[in-house]
Parts: sequence; structure tokens; C-alpha cells
Amino acid sequence: MGGHHGEPYQVPHASAYKVEAVPQLVEVKEALARQGLRDPWLRNEVWRYEPKQFGTHRTRLNTFLFRGLGVGFCAFLVTAAVEYGLGIGKGQGGHGHGHGHEKDEHGDKGHH
Repeated sequence: MGGHHGEPYQVPHASAYKVEAVPQLVEVKEALARQGLRDPWLRNEVWRYEPKQFGTHRTRLNTFLFRGLGVGFCAFLVTAAVEYGLGIGKGQGGHGHGHGHEKDEHGDKGHH
């Protein structure tokens, strides 16, 4: 599509992922075999156990949770600076408070 001259990444062949290379998955495979079962899709989980290429569960979670934190904090600072510069949010003469509660508005100028 468009002017791409090739994939930006190389998709590995399915045979690159071997269950035998991951002890945790070998245990699952053997436990299933003891019950007379097998999981033909178990190989799809091998990538999760390659921390060099994909990181650990913790590093993937941290990346997911904190990826935009720096940009978001900078946007917050810019927003706060603009609001401060424009005077937005300052107590502008008690806006929203005291309307209709002054005595002379109700004709209570001392009529007791």
C-alpha cells in the first residue's frame, strides 16, 4: 500500500517458536499429555516467554500503563500555564456567590 518499499519488521516463521524451548510450556504440554490431551495452539504462547525480544510481563505492563505519562504531564503543565496566564479559574469577584442575598435587592433597607 502506498509508497512502502518493504515491511518495517520481519515476521518470523511459526517454526521459530518451539514449545520445547520454554520449560513452563513443556510442563503444560506434559500435563495435558497425561490426560490424553494436546494443545495444537500452545506454540502461540512461546513469544510471551522470550524476554530478550518482547520483555517480561512486568515490563510489558509498565510500558502499557506508563507509555504516555511524560506527554500527558507536559500537556498538564502547558494547560495549567495557559489557564494561569489567562486568569481562568481565579476567584473573579466571587462569581456565583452572593447573588440575590444583599439586603437592598430585596427591599430590606431597614424596614423592620
